[in-house]
Amino acid sequence: MIRKAEEGDAAGLVAVSIEVWLNTYVREGVSPVFADYVLSEFTAQKFRSAIGDPDWAIFVSQNRVGIDGFVTVCSTSTPKLAGCSPLEITTLYVQPRHQSSGRGAALLRRALDHCRTGTGAGSAWLTVEAANSRAIDFYLRHGFRKIGTTPFVIADQAYENFVMEIDLRRPVD
Repeated sequence: MIRKAEEGDAAGLVAVSIEVWLNTYVREGVSPVFADYVLSEFTAQKFRSAIGDPDWAIFVSQNRVGIDGFVTVCSTSTPKLAGCSPLEITTLYVQPRHQSSGRGAALLRRALDHCRTGTGAGSAWLTVEAANSRAIDFYLRHGFRKIGTTPFVIADQAYENFVMEIDLRRPVD
């Protein structure tokens, strides 16, 4: 079931975030830099604040036990490239064991429905690590196109990210 996040979901959102982020981006071991990043970036307070903020929308995938994924949309993001709208899909995380089950596609559809009906924007964008071919292929299959690159900087290291955009006026597939 896909539903709007509630304040009581904050701890579950933190746990899913840390699990997915580490599984996706840490390839050799958890360095202090990466550990500090996830522990400061993914906090219950940040999620509670976003849930209560009208500029943010968070939708969760809820199974019979708990949250197994979520998507976050911000309507006031600073675009990474000129010409992008302020409408960003900031996060789409699904627990690794639930990937390829349709949860990611369902969450993305819900986020795009929100973008189409609740914002009036003509397009939405997101960033994805350039080395994450599985996620890139997923977004391409769902109508996004690559429009440029931007760095994701953590400590003194920069990682190339693709900026991808979708035309919200395009029919839903």
